[in-house]
Amino acid sequence: MAAPDGTLNCEDFSMFQEGLKVMRTIDDRIVHALNTTVPTVSFSGKVDATQTCKELYESLMKAHLSRDKAIKACIAQKSEVVVQLREEREKDSDNLKLVKQLRKEQTNLKLMQSELNVEEVVNDRSLKVFFERCRIHYLPPKV
Repeated sequence: MAAPDGTLNCEDFSMFQEGLKVMRTIDDRIVHALNTTVPTVSFSGKVDATQTCKELYESLMKAHLSRDKAIKACIAQKSEVVVQLREEREKDSDNLKLVKQLRKEQTNLKLMQSELNVEEVVNDRSLKVFFERCRIHYLPPKV
């Protein structure tokens, strides 16, 4: 499970994915958040849409950055394990248990790396929806 500080369980891939799922809640609920907080034209005088869009954008960016850091930290951690197991395998290439463990860790590393691609798609989708609804109220600073 994802910890409140944005760390993930890097040891177990299914727990890693579950943690990401929890961390992606804001992206999964972006349409609902926009519908309930950003007014339509007829209700635009009752809510400060500029401030609302700005806050939502900042929340999205914070979540995206947090997930990116967490995924990359797990990739770095798994990479170290793979390097260590490769070194051990070079010393003892007949150890089938070690070879099997190395393959398992390499597979998990590749799966974690593929989560960066998933993250890119999730982020793009959320930002597209955000800009469709908030572009007239708030334009974020160029990065």
